[in-house]
Amino acid sequence: MTKLEEHLEGIINVFHRYSSRVGDPDTLSKGELKQLITRELTNSLQNTKDQATIDKIFQDLDADKDGQVTFDEFVVLVSRVLQTAHVNIHKE
Repeated sequence: MTKLEEHLEGIINVFHRYSSRVGDPDTLSKGELKQLITRELTNSLQNTKDQATIDKIFQDLDADKDGQVTFDEFVVLVSRVLQTAHVNIHKE
């Protein structure tokens, strides 16, 4: 397995570490998403302690409005965080 593939597997593992806590093991509830963000993305996302921020992120990610975030919907957040990190690296 290449280094990049290991990182990709790590993202999948983080998703499942949180998604398997409550209800459907393949989706994130709002509470699970909040835990994931506050523990895993504290340096990448602003105001992660603010419930309104979490609510907005959840609303944006829940494309089908079923009250759950699937892995495909979660990938949108990962992509946004990755793009922001890329921009910030170029600023340094």
